[in-house]
Order: sequence, then structure tokens, then C-alpha cells
Amino acid sequence: MSMLQNPILRGFNPDPNIVRVNNDYYIATSTFEWFGGVQIHHSTDLVNWRVIGQALNTVEQLDMRGVPDSCGVWAPQLSYNNGRFYLVYTNVKSFDGPYKDTPNYFVSTTDITGNWSQTTYLNSSGFDPSIFHDDNGKSYLLNMLVDHRNNALFGGIVMQELCLKTNKLIGDVKPIFSGTELGCTEGPHILKRGDYYYLITAEGGTGYEHCISVARAKNVFGPYQVHPHNPIITAAHEPSNALQKCGHGDFFQTQNGAWYTVFLTSRPLTERGRCITGRETGIEQIIWKDDDWPYAKHTNKAPRIHVPVEGLTLNPQPQPSTKIDFSNDGLTVDFQSLRIPMCKSWVYKNTQKASLTLVGKESLSSLHQQSFIARRVQAHHTVSSTCVNFAPSSFQQMAGLVCYYNTAHYYYLHISGGDVGDETTPRYLNIISCDKYQTSTPVAPLLLKTNKPVYLKADFNGAQLQFYYATEKSCWIKFGPVLDGSILSDDYVQQSPQGYRPCFTGAFVGMACQDLSGKNKEAHFSFFNYDEPSGE
Repeated sequence: MSMLQNPILRGFNPDPNIVRVNNDYYIATSTFEWFGGVQIHHSTDLVNWRVIGQALNTVEQLDMRGVPDSCGVWAPQLSYNNGRFYLVYTNVKSFDGPYKDTPNYFVSTTDITGNWSQTTYLNSSGFDPSIFHDDNGKSYLLNMLVDHRNNALFGGIVMQELCLKTNKLIGDVKPIFSGTELGCTEGPHILKRGDYYYLITAEGGTGYEHCISVARAKNVFGPYQVHPHNPIITAAHEPSNALQKCGHGDFFQTQNGAWYTVFLTSRPLTERGRCITGRETGIEQIIWKDDDWPYAKHTNKAPRIHVPVEGLTLNPQPQPSTKIDFSNDGLTVDFQSLRIPMCKSWVYKNTQKASLTLVGKESLSSLHQQSFIARRVQAHHTVSSTCVNFAPSSFQQMAGLVCYYNTAHYYYLHISGGDVGDETTPRYLNIISCDKYQTSTPVAPLLLKTNKPVYLKADFNGAQLQFYYATEKSCWIKFGPVLDGSILSDDYVQQSPQGYRPCFTGAFVGMACQDLSGKNKEAHFSFFNYDEPSGE
């Protein structure tokens, strides 16, 4: 018997859905405004996982230009039927106000590591779509229903038959579940076991009251009876549990007959505090009792950090390097872009400069075209560094290292130029702090006296973020005060003065270049290193 350690998918990997095909396990997780869309993770032992790619890699499959923060790809669901994988997802277009624009699509493939089909549009009635393939050959689309009346939002779960021969929805849309008193019913999945159809939903919202609810019926359209000990997974009653916000799950059975659930979870820095690593993915054991209801095996509904795995042979997975030398290496699968795909018009490997070149585009506040590539912050202590060769001719041209949550919350250690028309073209090192859309400079600009490349570093330790710079390798100098890194979290962002904001991602760190003059000034990055000193 081996032991896994939660979370199994660390750092912004929420809304997990799992499918087993023979001895292979695949988990799909949400990516929101980050491109490519939908992370696909693979394992054969439930302990060791790796990202095998993002499924949605073209604008035709996923057009997110202009989508608000934390919109885009919500709660994808992966299923397998008759030798084919199906991936269904929402591309949320708007959030503010009572109305939500939530078009749902699916793509499919016979090779999960290859190319996916073009999109098929399904409906727009709500988010969190899911496909259930019944053993009688029929398939069904489920989703939560958006009810804009009186700002209700959560209108229960609806279902409609889906014909996979024509890729069209057929028959009537039928409401099958109105939810429980826990509220915010979403994330529906159906599992058939024995005589029952089990409806698994997320309830209680995405915060500390989050949970997994279960209901069952003998007819796929219901009526559904709620579990007598609902919810079956939650940490709402255990504020000191290491895994919090536990919910939005999916059940599965191993080839050896054991049952587990994957679920969304978070690791706060302090008890019920802020979660800089965002919403992650965990696993817990499930058992079925004589009453034909599922229960958490360890009797406490709050999941554990360490969970035994029975009957599977450990199989370590190769992981992408966390130290990238751009004179030899390209970007790893860890890196994503905002809203648009990476293409050679704005990011490319520059063999002449032995670097990764970013072409300056729009500001970090843009919802359309940023020249910014970043990776997830996956631990409570990380150290990230890079070196940039950049010759700005204006204060409107910037390049450097970004610690980022969304367009309204980030810290930017960067090089920029002086006044327009200044013939001496001085270079300055500075920090931009953006908090609730308000920008400030927490330190005076530093005049760089040489034109040499500049090394930049971010030491992100819990809530404390300290920037460094160097003009000679490894000769680090602190720059600016200790900053509050915990503002790069769902928990802080949801307290926006504009009212509740969608905030479903996590902290990222990466490289950026802006040219607000429109002259496409280039910045050249020679390496990017990411370390986790504490191993958490």
C-alpha cells in the first residue's frame, strides 16, 4: 500500500473531474482566463501526476479576448465513451450584474495526447456542463441553470439528451434537482451504480462552506433523494483542517474495485486565512455502505493530507524542469498566457540573442492582448528569478518580473525608460503595486547606470513578498519593502469595493513586456528559474 499526499495537483488546479481508461487516470481542471484552456493531468497510480497538455489550443476552440478576470473556462468535464474522449466546458463571457453569458461547448478526440476536434456549441443556459453516458447507449448533458431573476443565479440542475451521432441536443430540457438548503448548487456529475443514478454536486459556495453533496434516483431524470448525511465531503466544521474549501468533486473506481473522490481544496496561510496557491485538487477514499450510499472512509468529512492507495504500483512521472535556460530550452507546459495563444508575433525563441523574446503589447490591465507568460505559484514559499536585456526609449516601455493574480492585483518589478524625447534614454528599475485597480510605487525609481542585462528575483514566502535585483549574477540586492503577497489570493480579491468579484484562480509568476506607445519594443529573457525552498 502506498500513500498519496494532498493536494495532488498543487497551485490553481480547481474543479477536478476524473476519468479512468483501463490503467490510466486523467483529470481535467479549470483554467479560466489562462490560455491554453483546460489542464489535462495523467497518472497510473493516483500518487504521481503530470500535466500532459492543455486541450484547447486555438482561438477557434477558445476565444477569450475581452473576457473578465476569472471568467473564460469554467469547470470542464472529461468523459470517455466507445473509444472517444469528450471534453465539455463553459467559456464565460460576462459576470457583472444579474446576467451571465455562459456558452457551453464540447470537443472530442480518440487520442488524449493529440489534437482535439473543433468545437460543437451546445447551449448557454448555465455553467458547469457535464456529459453522462448511460449504459443503454444514451448520453445526456447536465448543467446548472442560471436564474437572473432577483439575482438568484443558482436555478438548480437541468438535463437534456445529447445525440452523439449528430452532436445535437434532442428532446426537452428537464429540471432534475433544485439543490439543498446548503445553496449554490453547481458542478453536477452523474454516476450509475447498481440500481441507482447518483447525482454529485458542489454546494455551499466556493469558500469555506464548500462541500460535496450527493442525491440518488432510480430514473435518470429523478426524482432525486438527498443523502441522509449530506454533505459527504466538507471542511466547514473543521476550521483547523489543513485542507479547506473542500467541494466540487467527482467519484471514480480503481481497476481493483476501490472508490475515491477527487475534489477542489485550498491551503490557507493561516486558519481560515488567505490562499496564495489558489484552489487545488485533492483525493479522498470513499466507501459504499449497506444502505447503498457513499461515505468518506475515514468517518470525518474533512479530507486528510495523507491518503492510502490500495493495489496500484507506484509509477513516478517525469516533470518539466523548473530551471529553463532559453539559450537551449523552450517554455515548458507549466507556462500559460492570458486570454490569447502564444504565437511568434509576440513570443519566440531568439537564437541570435540566446533568449526568449517578448514583444511589447498592452498593459497588465488589458483584457485583450498582453505580452505576458507565467506559471502557477504552487507552494507557500517560492523563489523565482530571471534576467532581462531591455533597452526602453520611453517610460511607456516596460519589461520584467510579475507576481500576478488578475488585472487589478499584481506586483511588477520592471525596467522602464525616461521621458519621451530624452536623448540620454536613461533606464530605471521600479516596482508597480496594483491593488484593487489602484497603482502605486512603493519605492523610488533606481537609475541603472549601465546598459547590461538586469537580474530580477521574487522571494514569495507566505504573505511576504520581497523583490531583489542584480547587475552581476548572484550578487542580489534587496529592492523595495516587503510587500503583502497575500493580496494575490481569491480571499482578498473577493473583498473588492465594487462588490463581489469572480475570483477563482491563484497567484502566478512570470515574464512580461509592455509597449504602450505601440512601437513593439522587444525584451530578451535569458532564463527563468522557479524554486520551492520549503518543499510545501
